[in-house]
Amino acid sequence: MRIALFTVSLEVGGAERVFVTLANGFAERGRSVQVVLMKPEGALRKELSPAVRIVDLRTYRIWRTALPLARYLRRERPDALLSTLSQPNLVAILAKRLARVPTRVVVREASTPTREFGGAIKLKDRVVPALIARVYRDADAIVAVSRGVQADLMRLTRLPETRVPCIYNPVVTQELLRQREATVEHPWFIEGAPPVVLAVGRLTAPKDFPTLLRAFARVRQQVDARLLILGEGEQRAELEQLAEQLGVAHDVQLPGYEPNPFRYMRRASVFVLSSRYEGLPNALIQAMGCGCPVVATDCPSGPREILADGKYGALVPVGDVDALADAILQGIQGRIPHAPDEWLQQFEESHILDQYLRVLEG
Repeated sequence: MRIALFTVSLEVGGAERVFVTLANGFAERGRSVQVVLMKPEGALRKELSPAVRIVDLRTYRIWRTALPLARYLRRERPDALLSTLSQPNLVAILAKRLARVPTRVVVREASTPTREFGGAIKLKDRVVPALIARVYRDADAIVAVSRGVQADLMRLTRLPETRVPCIYNPVVTQELLRQREATVEHPWFIEGAPPVVLAVGRLTAPKDFPTLLRAFARVRQQVDARLLILGEGEQRAELEQLAEQLGVAHDVQLPGYEPNPFRYMRRASVFVLSSRYEGLPNALIQAMGCGCPVVATDCPSGPREILADGKYGALVPVGDVDALADAILQGIQGRIPHAPDEWLQQFEESHILDQYLRVLEG
């Protein structure tokens, strides 16, 4: 079977990392795999297996990509095309129409479109939910990464659940289990140091790190602790300024992007997800897979599913500083239960690959 995977680029991100895992997994199982990209940039390219061929369209802009992608489909005629992210998904469906090939097109939706694009400023973003409602119906299958995303897509497209299967992300991998054992030389993790509160994600508004900083400032009033946020983004200056205003700058670090956050998850006292919305937060599952107690906002969508309604981690309302501070204290004090291995099996790579191949093969 010949499988093509299409997205914008392999720059560091949750959806892109999932695509690398899927591409490598398909190739390992004997499929012929190509990754088709709009942009040649991306640090994750080097993580692709040598068995996976990269096709660079070099179109850069989303709406310039339909015709080149259609020409690729006519030339290569893959048995299945898997795309991810809302706008590339729309282009993939259009490209199949233009190419008039029998390729099975499966689109993977990684967020709740009504939430992600509902408050968009640009017209090209505001129209995405309406386009999804109309165009996604022509896909052979729509993969939702969580039950929350699935429900949102079913409302938009008015398609039955059989057309919108829910498949979680392949988060718990052998590579994660290997990398979590790597050493950490950061001085905050030496024996006898104060507990470390950890967060991982892009420094952007949806992650709501300002609420986390305010909650940490309240935690810091009660216990000696430190906050480490791994990630990079446009809110860096704002977050550093807020830490200064709150008087916790000396106990907060934002060291930037970390290629192996799992070793920190393995050693942190508590992991916190403070997001306003998600699709399926990989970092939350990764932290659980590393044995770290977790706290998450009950945002749409993903955390409630991942934590079994709060059975395997603390759930707090979005934007609630006091509730988040209380939950972080619970984690520091060892009062948050860990998820058993049996629960984490549903996020294991092998299990997810089986599900994707069933959908791609039709």
